[in-house]
Amino acid sequence: VRAMKFGIFDYIDQRGEPLNKLYDERMILLRAAEQAGFYGYHVTEHHLTPLSTTPSPSVFLAAAARETSRIRLGALLYLLPLYHPLRLLQELCMLDHLSGGRLDIGVGRGISPPEFAALDADFDAAPDDYQHALNVLYQGFTQDRIDYRCERYQFTDVPVVMRPLQKPYPPLWYGLRGEHGPVVAARHGMNGVTLGPDDRCAAELAAFRKHWVNHAEERKSFNSPVQSPMLGVMRAMFIADTDAEAERIAAPAYTHWYDNLAWLWTRRGQVSPIAIPREFDLARQSGTMVVGSPQTVARIFEAQAERIGHNYLVLMPAFGSLTHAQEMRSLQLFQREVMPRLAGLNNRADAMALA
Repeated sequence: VRAMKFGIFDYIDQRGEPLNKLYDERMILLRAAEQAGFYGYHVTEHHLTPLSTTPSPSVFLAAAARETSRIRLGALLYLLPLYHPLRLLQELCMLDHLSGGRLDIGVGRGISPPEFAALDADFDAAPDDYQHALNVLYQGFTQDRIDYRCERYQFTDVPVVMRPLQKPYPPLWYGLRGEHGPVVAARHGMNGVTLGPDDRCAAELAAFRKHWVNHAEERKSFNSPVQSPMLGVMRAMFIADTDAEAERIAAPAYTHWYDNLAWLWTRRGQVSPIAIPREFDLARQSGTMVVGSPQTVARIFEAQAERIGHNYLVLMPAFGSLTHAQEMRSLQLFQREVMPRLAGLNNRADAMALA
């Protein structure tokens, strides 16, 4: 029986403090989440923007792997077009062993032309480059030799000398954005995660469940370790003793985070395509930002679980100008007063029966 699970999604965006302090404090938060019984911790990959201080997710995850023992670790997601696939393959094998088989691998092609441009990478080629890199990873996870030819890569009889600890390979994750997201995740046997307004998340998860059933036969060829997928929804969250206190602290912190989110886009005269409102009040109304006392937050999350049907609530408890102490207190209140109310929700013998 599958109960609601909880995770953390972490940009580790800049807040005007030294990076070593930020990293050290995140490890404290991560260990607290592990002790609270959280299932997973996911960092992002963004480049040349204050939105993310983990442009190399593997480096941070390697440190996190040695600071923890139970919580699953991964990136949502690795930008496959920006990697040499054989190098990434070896990194992922290292991480799976360094973590004792706790690696989750999110894969994607990227949505930020300004980041690709800054790295002198061809954004228009990203969909093809993504698919080629993924194909190479599949070969490397499951074969003794890699043979792959495309316009970008020519790999001939490349020996595979490292394997992941998890068999046949670590679970893969995919973002359920748009029309293609739910189909890709279902076809490959990937866990799915999404963000944005409640109604949009509900529609994307419904599509994912439908495609999961429809693509069952096709999925067998990928030999995925995922039998019953996780249906994830991301939500920024801040809890304080009262609604008023939570709003007073979270509003400027959210603005700081959103400015980090939009920073490189704005600098390049472009508009971010991410379906998250700039205004704090609109973010709360859409459901993407959940703020208040433990009672208020629990009530909102209960309603969202019923409306959306997810079985994995991925929280962003650290963002913008929040202090480490405020983040820790918020997480503590969530663990003590909110988690017990949510733990039994969407608890079906088969998560896919929610369709």
